[in-house]
Amino acid sequence: MAKPLLFLDIDGVLNPVLPSAEFTAYDILDHTVLLSAAHGAWLRELSAVYELTWASTWEHEANRQIAPRLGLPVLPVVEFGRYRPRPGDPRLPRADLFTGRKWAPILRHAGGRPFAWIDDVIPRRLARQARFRPDRVLLRINPGHGLNRGHVDRLLSRGPLPTRSVRLARRESLTAHQF
Repeated sequence: MAKPLLFLDIDGVLNPVLPSAEFTAYDILDHTVLLSAAHGAWLRELSAVYELTWASTWEHEANRQIAPRLGLPVLPVVEFGRYRPRPGDPRLPRADLFTGRKWAPILRHAGGRPFAWIDDVIPRRLARQARFRPDRVLLRINPGHGLNRGHVDRLLSRGPLPTRSVRLARRESLTAHQF
């Protein structure tokens, strides 16, 4: 069985606004990017359980610029810049259109597989709804501090359940409530 996907954002998650002293500054593509070796170690740890996938506006530059600095291999990329809405895409309320712009491409990329998504910009509505979907874990990251060990431990201990498990859990729930 395939591992669940872990969609990774960069800015605000791996490149926080208010980093601690353990971060190193890099000048990348006219930006100063702050990265931590600890993040690389944590992501390699998570890769034992998840299929890591970039879900960042850095898109393929993440593999060229960020992955080598964190000691990561080339990862799959969700493309947002070339994504065009398609029939069946989820409809988001107008208030969530900007913060939720990654949602449809992430769902398309997941293709029904269980996934976790870590980002500093996840609409609150989507995060709340995901609590009722055992096959999805959406973690909103504080952009000031970025990814921390607590997030990693959460993903390792309570990740998304395989889709088959979700169906079985629902069926058992229905059966239990019928009697």
